[in-house]
Amino acid sequence: MSTFSTFSLRAHAKVNLSLRVLDLRADGYHNLETVFQALALHDTLDFEPHEGPLTLSCDMPGVPLDEQNLVWRAGRLIWDCAGGRGEPSGVHVRLRKRIPAQGGLGGGSSDAATALVGFARLWLPHEDVPILADMGVTVGADVPFFLCGGTALGLNRGDRVFPLADIEPRYVALVFPPFGVSTPTAYKWLDEERAEGVPGASFGRDLLLAGSVKLPVGNQLEAPVARRHPEIGQVRDALIAFGAEAAAMSGSGSTVFGLFEVREQAARAVSALRREGWNTLLTRTASRRQSSAGAPVLVRTRSSRID
Repeated sequence: MSTFSTFSLRAHAKVNLSLRVLDLRADGYHNLETVFQALALHDTLDFEPHEGPLTLSCDMPGVPLDEQNLVWRAGRLIWDCAGGRGEPSGVHVRLRKRIPAQGGLGGGSSDAATALVGFARLWLPHEDVPILADMGVTVGADVPFFLCGGTALGLNRGDRVFPLADIEPRYVALVFPPFGVSTPTAYKWLDEERAEGVPGASFGRDLLLAGSVKLPVGNQLEAPVARRHPEIGQVRDALIAFGAEAAAMSGSGSTVFGLFEVREQAARAVSALRREGWNTLLTRTASRRQSSAGAPVLVRTRSSRID
């Protein structure tokens, strides 16, 4: 008989403050230079005792609940590393989704990173975060960032992560166009345009970082996506008009974000764009202490036991 207390962990969203796409690698992926920024927006994973094999449930329709889900893959990985026999068992994970899918906000990878921490708490309690990050790369390239949180530089495929000083807190207006853009498609469009000599994106205003380091905000995937979906550029320009210090598409899209120093300006932008028919959300940046899956916030505990 084994006993553990049910616990809940947060899986934070991210935006890419900057994303430069470099050379094509031998493995078919691109080398990247990106700066990640964690957001207060988050999913929640509840780890509950359960008799029998590992099971998942989710409050968002359409999310796979088997080995296709990165949370399940994280469980399989930790189980195998712990020397478990057969299928992972003894746990039910309830996934409460708030991060939109296919928006460039990293919801799947963040859930996977948080799952690694949760499963390791149960099955590999003595492993540290760097070891989990090495494991996480096999699940998703962004997973190491979510174990770090805050503001961080990502190199290689984005999986080699270097923590940066947290940026000064900002309010973030998120706008979700009514279409998704798959990551392979966005990179394919960029490669095609580069081969044709189409001019790339220019980077926008600098965002002041702690330590007086200035970061140009921009995304080299934005231009090819916006040429096919002009709404991206329209939303970015609207956010700037409402007073955003900087605005850009996050990751491969299609979410567009605007950074605001004043909450009222961000709220005004969100409300106005919502009235125009856009799906919008107001959140804020999250520091490393607030967002690192490697040092997660314990949301709730209660005692349970399983056989």
